[in-house]
Amino acid sequence: MLKRTFDPGFRIELHQKDLGLALAGARALGVSLPATAGAQELMNACAAAGDRKRDHSALVKVLERLAGVELGAAPGPRT
Repeated sequence: MLKRTFDPGFRIELHQKDLGLALAGARALGVSLPATAGAQELMNACAAAGDRKRDHSALVKVLERLAGVELGAAPGPRT
């Protein structure tokens, strides 16, 4: 993440598929998986930003946008 290399290892789109299957199974069983649903939403945000084919470490880019910071960036005023 600090090196900003997001070459595919396990792609975001595969996480989306697997998380979707887990959530569908949970719905069928009447089970709530709020953390899984939250993870799915973050993966969806990655995909919407064009990172569907990137490694799951690209998730950090969405979290950075939400926090208004970039890992490894020099500290300074936020705009």
